[in-house]
Amino acid sequence: QVQLVESGGGLVQAGGSLTLSCAASGRTFSSYAMGWFRQAPGKEREFVATISWSGANTYYADSVKGRFTISRDNAKSTTYLQMNRLKPEDTAVYYCAGAGVSIATVRSQNYNYWGQGTQVTVSS
Repeated sequence: QVQLVESGGGLVQAGGSLTLSCAASGRTFSSYAMGWFRQAPGKEREFVATISWSGANTYYADSVKGRFTISRDNAKSTTYLQMNRLKPEDTAVYYCAGAGVSIATVRSQNYNYWGQGTQVTVSS
């Protein structure tokens, strides 16, 4: 059984930083792409960032490009999302997701496994 467990969320002031972690278990982590999505209150879930199986390819939503960095450590079966220069509009529940493909993908339909989510709140 595949499990994804996020950690690292919390309350931060605008302009601050947070790093989210996602620990995976239950399958060969290094074979698959990983992604981060988020959902703000009253809004649909949206794509944030994705990384290919090797870490060589990454893609970001325009809203976070230049501020967020996705990375992975295959030896630790862990994916990270470094978030800098946070804004109040980044407030959301952040979800880690495991794709069924090895290439980086922005489509939520390509993700088979989801974590329980971690709350990120950015105060103004």
